[in-house]
Amino acid sequence: MIWTVTLNPALDKTIEVNNFRIGSVNRASSIRIDAGGKGINVSKMVKTLGGKTKAFGILPGGNGRYIKGYLDRCGIENDFIFTEGETRTNIKVIDSLNHTNTDINEPGVNISYNKIKELEEKIFKGIDKNTLLVLSGSVPNDVPKDIYRRWINISRKFGVRTILDCDGELLKEGIKASPYLMKPNIDELQGLIGREIANINDMVLVSREILKLGVEIVVLSMGFKGALFIKKDCAIHAVGIKVDVKSTVGAGDSMVAALAYALDTGMNFEKAAAYSMAAATAKVTTSGTQMPNFDRIVSIENRIKLNYIK
Repeated sequence: MIWTVTLNPALDKTIEVNNFRIGSVNRASSIRIDAGGKGINVSKMVKTLGGKTKAFGILPGGNGRYIKGYLDRCGIENDFIFTEGETRTNIKVIDSLNHTNTDINEPGVNISYNKIKELEEKIFKGIDKNTLLVLSGSVPNDVPKDIYRRWINISRKFGVRTILDCDGELLKEGIKASPYLMKPNIDELQGLIGREIANINDMVLVSREILKLGVEIVVLSMGFKGALFIKKDCAIHAVGIKVDVKSTVGAGDSMVAALAYALDTGMNFEKAAAYSMAAATAKVTTSGTQMPNFDRIVSIENRIKLNYIK
């Protein structure tokens, strides 16, 4: 079963505006509200793929109660801790005419140490070796930046595989605990190593250095160029395909979800690469953080080309 943790959830409000103009009055053509936050998005996609998932996290205020109800209505098992304050709202402005996506993300509320400890106890009370734990996304400012590192280390004691998807200090600390799989994008990887990466061969070399730290699989997402999938004895470039892009929000989360599903079901490496690339591609064809339907993912998977890299 796939467990996800979201320490900085959000109510995602997607506003479509044709010919969005800065400094002018703009009128929305449509508005959509979704439960968001990276871990929650992963659980939503796992559900779409037919997998078993359970979402954990901390939910402040009325927006938090809305998110809880949203997941309940979707049939996604969840076990959240509620706290004071208000869950942030992230606004996504989509201009289909000019093909732009603008994000305005609020900061998360402060979370007390006691709430973090309460969540930690909740997660690790029922975890076992059949669980796959996904640690993804940002954390509120007052949460220690080594939190994912700590939870990866605890997970290892239970024989639990972990997936890490974050950036900045969270990533630098988390990688020290050697998660089973990590999925940075190209900017996050460059931030991790402190330099620009020139080409795909360089990306593979850097990823193989990360494998030496104890990470089993590195997946590097590259936007419209596709993604790299690297493990000790194999490196694959899943080539991106052209689709009608409506929103890129949640594409990386969809990839993580499909990777988690692939690991949870014992899918082979090549199949996992094509499947996760298809899930991410299908996601960008939908508005907001709405997940695509399963048939759309399968149809795209049949078009994904895999190139092996020495």
